Amino acid sequence: MNRLNTRPLIKKCRQINQIKPHQQPQIPSNVASNQLIDSLSKSGRIDEARQLFDKMPERDEFTWNTMVAGYARLGRLNEAQKIFDETPIQSSVAWSLLISGYSRNGCGTEAFALYWKMQVKGLRPTQYTLGSVLRACSNTAELLKGEQIHAHVVNTRFDDNVFVVTGLIDMYAKCERILEAEYLFMKVSDKKNHVLWSAMVTGYSQNGDGLRAIECFRDMRGEDVGTNQFTFPSVLTACAAMSAHVFGRQVHCCIIQSGFGVNVFVNSALVDMYAKCGDLHGAKRLLEDMEVDDVVAWNSLIVSYVRQGYGDEAESLFKKMHSRGMKIDNFTYPSVLNSFSFTADVRNAKHIHCLIVKSGFEDYIIIGNALVDMYAKGGCLSSAFRVFHSMPECDVVSWTSLITGYAHHGSHVEALNLFSNMRTANIHPDQFIIASIFSSSAELTILAFGRQVHGNFIKSGLGSSLSVDNSLVTMYAKCGCLEEAHQVFDLMLLRNVVSWTALIVGYAQNGKGRESLLLYDRMIVSGTRPDYVTFVGLLFACSHAGLLKDGFRFFESMDNVYGISPGAEHYACMIDLLGRSGKISEAKDLLNKMTIKPDATLWKALLAACRMHGDIELAEMAAKNLFKLEPENAMPYVLLSNIYSSSSKWDDAERIRSLMKSKGVTKEPGCSWMEVNGKMQSFMAEDRNHPRMEEIYSKVEEIMIKIKKAGYVPDTNYSLHDMDKEAKERGLAYHSEKLAVAYGLLSLPSGAPIRIFKNLRVCGDCHTAIKFVSSVFQRRIILRDANCFHHFNEGLCSCGDYW
Repeated sequence: MNRLNTRPLIKKCRQINQIKPHQQPQIPSNVASNQLIDSLSKSGRIDEARQLFDKMPERDEFTWNTMVAGYARLGRLNEAQKIFDETPIQSSVAWSLLISGYSRNGCGTEAFALYWKMQVKGLRPTQYTLGSVLRACSNTAELLKGEQIHAHVVNTRFDDNVFVVTGLIDMYAKCERILEAEYLFMKVSDKKNHVLWSAMVTGYSQNGDGLRAIECFRDMRGEDVGTNQFTFPSVLTACAAMSAHVFGRQVHCCIIQSGFGVNVFVNSALVDMYAKCGDLHGAKRLLEDMEVDDVVAWNSLIVSYVRQGYGDEAESLFKKMHSRGMKIDNFTYPSVLNSFSFTADVRNAKHIHCLIVKSGFEDYIIIGNALVDMYAKGGCLSSAFRVFHSMPECDVVSWTSLITGYAHHGSHVEALNLFSNMRTANIHPDQFIIASIFSSSAELTILAFGRQVHGNFIKSGLGSSLSVDNSLVTMYAKCGCLEEAHQVFDLMLLRNVVSWTALIVGYAQNGKGRESLLLYDRMIVSGTRPDYVTFVGLLFACSHAGLLKDGFRFFESMDNVYGISPGAEHYACMIDLLGRSGKISEAKDLLNKMTIKPDATLWKALLAACRMHGDIELAEMAAKNLFKLEPENAMPYVLLSNIYSSSSKWDDAERIRSLMKSKGVTKEPGCSWMEVNGKMQSFMAEDRNHPRMEEIYSKVEEIMIKIKKAGYVPDTNYSLHDMDKEAKERGLAYHSEKLAVAYGLLSLPSGAPIRIFKNLRVCGDCHTAIKFVSSVFQRRIILRDANCFHHFNEGLCSCGDYW
């Protein structure tokens, strides 16, 4: 700041003080001192002004008011208040100066208190008093107090004062009462005041009515009212909100014609407008032409690059900011960190993290949240957790970023544990967290937990959303509760293709293929266009229901009707459909005619079909391709070995298992689990670790005796080792799913359904055995394996008994 040249004033002051009494001029001797105090205070040199003030033998009202104004202007409110209290004559001007100081420095409560105290003393407010207190109402959005001030404005007949009315318009707009602001604006007879128009344009823009803001600006130009540096940013914000690129360019021309083309504040708004309207090239050109590097403008362009998916450009712009030595603020870092979420460039992201720590921004909650979100989206869950744990304060955004990150990357148990910790910390979840929790509950098939969260969500009064409803439909469907899934679906106010697909896939996986196709017909009638995933669900439904003609009809309609090119999942479903229909040669032909290169999903489908029909030659071809594509996956080794075992080719089965062992490939152990009284119970084949294992094994023996009497014959083809018949039957009896069924019969009330989940596909012998159990014990048993749901009831299964 340039130092004010006060030498002439000081010289004049000294000359006046040196004049003899009979030579005193007609003007008061403190005029020069007042001028000097005023100049010093306005230049920020309040302490020097105070020294001169203390030395003055006489002080008039102007002297006292100047000191009050000087201290208030600098935010030194205690000293301003002290001077005011000592003022001999506390006029309306003095009160207004103090009230203005409190208002400007964000002390609205104190400003209001002074205003009411001023009324008690019988002093009439000036237009500046009212303007100051209205500014306090605007800053704090105190509508009730603002309305009280408005009433006082009417009583004191300031309601036709343009300055005061402008303050009222600004107050009502900031309090989101734009209609009241509009009414006051329309009542003003003389509308040549550019501040009044700017307040109205800004009010419309701040209240999200971009169209009215643009129209108001247009009318303002039509009335030939001048504009200022505050008018243009408001209308440019409205243009950005409305994506009114053409009008924004016209405003840009007005800015140049009005001489504001070099104003930093206006230029920043221009960059933001062009960027948000999608003209990133124009925004960047403007940014490069700016004479002053403004961090707000740079932040606007970085944010727009990130939102439009140009993460690399956002990172490049940030590096330029850093190289130019610009003062990077707490809004820059979150934007550039979001760019790393798109590029998954964790290495460079960690460099930015180091820079954040060095610059002292790591304790800002907005930056901490951005770091957690960036690491979580990039799959660095441990880093995300460390940042989260080190944050001085965590809000719902922090928890949301971490929980959704864990859920998105398959760490569903950790996501649910974090959710429980969040509730313990008394943080209320938002819709994003709830949707993630429903998804994790669906993947873990924890029905009781999902129902509890659903109930709490309803009680919370938090409005539902499409993503929450879709996740809820998926959760109930994946837990085998189709009635509840359909009930949620029917209550949805809005549905999209994800909603319909979730229910279509849910019915397909639960063995209700024909119902899936009926839902698809309803979806088409509703005008919803199917997508890639919808056809995966439809073809899965056709496959499990044996609907060969329908399957080919849907498969052909993908490209012919909807322009969706079939992917690996669709071909896999078709191969599975042909395999289930006994058309292995047709499945092989389809594989050869495919327009895409066969991947592991396709070969797995073909290998599974070969297992059913015992086509060893084709199975060997499929397995060999899988050995190459997924060398660490045990599935092809196990399936091929099982195919050899089913054909009594024990040497070949042992050879495959030896090959698997020599390559260090390990098979995921089969595990079945169930939820009983809010606790998870898990079982492994021939498990002996459960505390009630003696009862369970005794129950298994009882089950075997009863179902054998009903006609069950153990299928020893599913025994994987060459041993005698009795040993094979004994090994089959203690598979994990049979142990789970036994525990369910022991622990659950009579008539309650038994829900079991298995990580692998249920074996054919267990499938047959559980059908008999459902008939003999009159129990409904729901088993979800790695392939689909099996609803066993009265000796039948929803899967159509394909094995």
